Amino acid sequence: MLYTELLRLWDEAVQAVDAKDWEGSLAKLDQISEHSSRTLFNAASAHLALGELELAMKALDLTISKDQRLAVGFFQRAAVMMQIDRLEEALSDCIWAQKHMRGNMVIDYRQLGLRFKLFSWQVLYNAAAVYCRMGQWEQSREVLLSASQERGGVRGGNIEAALDSVMREEVLAPLLVPEGVVFRPRKQEVEQLQQRDFLGKSKVISSMIPNDDFGGFEPLRMQKPGFYEPKVDGPQDSRYMRLRTPYMARGPGQLTVPGGAMVFLFAEEDRDGMATVIYDGQRGLLPVSLLDPAVVKSSKGKMEKLQKVPSGIPLPPGLKPPTRPKAQPSSAAPPRDTPPPSYITATHAPLPASEPPRYTANAASDQHADSAQDADAGSVVVKVHYTYTVALSVPLDTPYSELKERIAQKLGQPASQLRLRHKLHGSRALIPLGGEEEPGRTMQEVAEAGRATLWCQTEDPLANRSILYQMVALYDYAAQGPEDLEFSEGDTIDILGDVNEEWLEGHCAGNIGIFPSCFAYQENIAESLDSLS
Repeated sequence: MLYTELLRLWDEAVQAVDAKDWEGSLAKLDQISEHSSRTLFNAASAHLALGELELAMKALDLTISKDQRLAVGFFQRAAVMMQIDRLEEALSDCIWAQKHMRGNMVIDYRQLGLRFKLFSWQVLYNAAAVYCRMGQWEQSREVLLSASQERGGVRGGNIEAALDSVMREEVLAPLLVPEGVVFRPRKQEVEQLQQRDFLGKSKVISSMIPNDDFGGFEPLRMQKPGFYEPKVDGPQDSRYMRLRTPYMARGPGQLTVPGGAMVFLFAEEDRDGMATVIYDGQRGLLPVSLLDPAVVKSSKGKMEKLQKVPSGIPLPPGLKPPTRPKAQPSSAAPPRDTPPPSYITATHAPLPASEPPRYTANAASDQHADSAQDADAGSVVVKVHYTYTVALSVPLDTPYSELKERIAQKLGQPASQLRLRHKLHGSRALIPLGGEEEPGRTMQEVAEAGRATLWCQTEDPLANRSILYQMVALYDYAAQGPEDLEFSEGDTIDILGDVNEEWLEGHCAGNIGIFPSCFAYQENIAESLDSLS
């Protein structure tokens, strides 16, 4: 699904939430084929507003599966579980929400588009509400006392009132994200969805057509051979004339016109008895003595011609335009050279119907290299995604170092500045092609069914730095300072070190900087490798 389409549906769903149209918001969100954690959270909020607790529960399950560190997702799901009497799971979600607070008193979600601040005391309050429903009043009172000692946040009398209710053994109502508070897309991105007229409306400054009032390119006007009739003030006789007899041009500027043809009188008679007319899109001279006014009749005050003539455009000599002359094929013409095969014909060459289809690549180059050797036997087609996509066929036993040299030669880049990566099954992370310098590692390890897909990136090598592991960006991160690392959702980040419990130092697209660890996650590559083996 295109990101622009997702952004449009997301924005329309948020507008429906603002109008309290919960059904309309869900209808827009259902059209999204590839949800993010933020759009799923919005769907859960709409179900909660409609009182559909089970559907809201399912949407929150998907939200947390998309982002397993979203503390506000655990907080919201715990409140819903309390309402459907799943108390043990609600208490577990309160514990997870507190863990993902990472020791902070508050998390402000405005940078992710949610106008909500989650305080640590709110999570503890919901945990106390769970203990109330379990009948463990002493545990509830202890949790509330610890919540009252939390710093930060405007609690008001919430904790004191809750302690009084617990002393009277009254069940506490859970806290929720307020109704209508949902994740919103970035305003700058939504504004870019609207079409902008950067050129403005065109206007004719100078034209060869007299009195041309054309002021734009819409709507289109039908154009026919000829010139537009000049505008005149007041009624006048028709300026369409018929030629009584054929006339052959006898001097410069004169026209050759068949008899009976209709012409447009462009200028009055000159001294030599010739008048300037327009015929078949050409302007020239004809004798005035051979011209007769076209037969017209009046109807309702308008001049209508017996023969249909476009308003202001001279009638062409024929309704069907002349055809372009065609060259006669010569039987003695020498045969043309066979054009070189394109990439499509080389990679998708048609095969006889009796043979099963086989995937081949660079058939032309393989034929010149060794016409006696079958291109498919013992080879693999490697597709390399760069700023453009290239493909090449190499033997299965090709070492990584030799493959890198061939790709560098094809891209015209130094091999030392190329970095090759691949994806494992079920993984979104791009893993560096390991063992590029080891002679024992060949293309057979990453090839499957005669194919292999690699991603190539040009960047300066990291001098004296080692990559500890890799993470995948969950969200876009805009740099807040010169030391920050900026990246987009889905990018692979090389982790170079830990700054503290909340910040990491990473490398992405040739840049090195620090970023919050909650904006990315690490896939378990070891489990992926085990599943492949």
